[in-house]
Amino acid sequence: MHSPAPTATAAQPAEPRQYLTFTLGGEMFAVETLSVKEIIEFGQITTVPMMPPSIRGVINLRGAVVPVIDLKARFGAPATEVTRRTCIVIIELGADDDHQVIGIVVDTVSEVLEIPQAEIEPPPAFGARIRADFISGMGKIAGRFVILLDMGRVLSVDELATLSAFAERPEAALAAG
Repeated sequence: MHSPAPTATAAQPAEPRQYLTFTLGGEMFAVETLSVKEIIEFGQITTVPMMPPSIRGVINLRGAVVPVIDLKARFGAPATEVTRRTCIVIIELGADDDHQVIGIVVDTVSEVLEIPQAEIEPPPAFGARIRADFISGMGKIAGRFVILLDMGRVLSVDELATLSAFAERPEAALAAG
């Protein structure tokens, strides 16, 4: 089958991407659904000694040790207060052999939304309550902005190195709790 000549393709924005939206401290955030593996109820987290406040600990996810990050604490705010709507979003970062599965604590999960590229603004240079390099863009949805997170940056290389140390020593991490 032959498709029509791509006359307006250069001017056409990329396909809309899907984002999982969630709230943290009353603000709406989103991550691309491609990186989201699942959403689980907030449950038993094993704390690991000597970790920064943003690392809540680890969970056992079907036999795998998964580190859990408190995004509010990572952004410099007090730790997330756990309610019945608090969830852990399981995110997979990286590709092929070099991937890391991490849980992030969020106040509430909202919905999956499709955001066209034309509705995404560059991150602000100032004014957001989190570091500008954590933001991949600002999505416009129904007249309000949603902060699109760059999870690769939010979970920095240093933090990932610390987290992968858990994964290599799961028995030590689980025994610590």
